[in-house]
Formats: sequence, structure tokens, C-alpha cells
Amino acid sequence: MFSSQLLPIYLNDHLAAGTGGCELARRAAGSNEGTELGDFLADLAAQLEADHAQLEDVMVRLDVGRDQLKVGAGWLGEKVGRLKLNGRLFDYSPLSRVIELEGLIAGVTAKLALWRTLAAAAPTEPRVAEIDFVHLIERAEAQRAALNEHHARAVEAMLAADAA
Repeated sequence: MFSSQLLPIYLNDHLAAGTGGCELARRAAGSNEGTELGDFLADLAAQLEADHAQLEDVMVRLDVGRDQLKVGAGWLGEKVGRLKLNGRLFDYSPLSRVIELEGLIAGVTAKLALWRTLAAAAPTEPRVAEIDFVHLIERAEAQRAALNEHHARAVEAMLAADAA
């Protein structure tokens, strides 16, 4: 069974981070539209939205309310993250692409830990026992592997652009 004091904090922290991650994936997809990376990121954004909805379902099943302040902070955090310097004043930079992918890798890694934690608790928690955490874990692992591949290519492109 879950701790009734810690569970809402834990799930809302992940919900807030997931909100920022969904925003980041959508923005990165738009910035890379018309490319292989853009297509991948658009698909990833849809998957992240589905994962976000699954987390919200878990929260409903466990009677955990949404902390609107945390969710809003996750949304705002992604917006503030856009203000970082990227070596270019107005253009999308190869550095931006690398940093965005690193943010997505970090977010998917955290989500993977969430699904593993919930999977470990599911056998003793009937309200979430029927959720297919194995599938969610496998999907997160596949997302992370694909992000790592795209990150490696983005790093190569950034280094090549910097050398030019």
C-alpha cells in the first residue's frame, strides 16, 4: 500500500514534470518540423500525452487530487526554459536541439522510475493492479533509447556547426 501522505506529493511532482515534458516535446517537434527528428518528436509528444493521461488516471484511481500550483509550475518552467542563451539571438540553434533532447531524456528517465515504482506497488494495491505497467515501462525504455540516438546525432550536428 502507498503512504497517504507521500503519494500525493510524489504523483503531483511527476504530473508537473510531465506537463513540462509534454510542452517541451510539442515545442521541439514544431522547431524541427519537416525533418526526421520533427516527425519523431511529434510522435513522442503524442506518446507523452498518453502517458500523462495514464498518470492522471492513476491519480483518480488512488483518489489523489491534482496540485494545480505544481502543474502550473511545470508548465511555466518549460516556458522559462525557452529564455536560455543558445548562441543565436533569434534563430533556432543546434545547441537548442541538444538541450531540448537532454531535457526530454531526463524527463523520460524520471517517468520510467515512476512506472517502475507504481509497478512495484501494484500487486498490493488493487486500484492500480490492472494497469499494464510492463507496457508503460517498455514504452519509456524505447522512448529513452530513441531519444539517446537522436541526441547523439544532434551533438554531432552541433559540433560540426561549431567547427564551421
